[in-house]
Amino acid sequence: MNPKVDFYFNKAQKWQEELEQLRMIVLDCGLTEELKWGCPCYTFQKSNIVLIHVFKEYCALLFFKGALLNDANGILIQQTENVQAARQIRFTNVWEIVEKAPILKTYIFEAVGAEKAGLKVALKKTAEFKIPAEFQNKLDKIPVLKTAFDGLTPGRQRAYMLHFSAPKQSKTRESRVEKCMLQILNGKGLKD
Repeated sequence: MNPKVDFYFNKAQKWQEELEQLRMIVLDCGLTEELKWGCPCYTFQKSNIVLIHVFKEYCALLFFKGALLNDANGILIQQTENVQAARQIRFTNVWEIVEKAPILKTYIFEAVGAEKAGLKVALKKTAEFKIPAEFQNKLDKIPVLKTAFDGLTPGRQRAYMLHFSAPKQSKTRESRVEKCMLQILNGKGLKD
């Protein structure tokens, strides 16, 4: 146990028992406990393996390379269609965790094995993401915008494309493009 992480478990109100149970299971697998992104993160030789986090409706174990795991029990969840590597196992009560403890340990050991083997999740390339028509029109009409966008890192480009393509209505997509143009021209990412 890492004392720097204790505050996370002590501040929890709704999921206190569940978090303690998850912590014991993960630590029993020999991982190193760290605090990353404000959450308990468990690593193997400095590589992230699993994270414990909470939401209103559930608490969860998040496997960083969950897409590589053999989900024999069908319990891994892809949070959204855009999440490529990570997978969650969600819980709504402590009994689910206690009941699944042996399965959770199997998944954790498999994740460590994938890390030891150097396995990587095959991520979609930025070029494989669809550019919304509203943004493509701006790129075609404003060459300096295209140059600025092409100069962004692939991760920043993906963030913009996902942000622009999320709304159902063309008018909303167009509005998002307009609001972000100056940011792109300044070489900034969506969250910069």
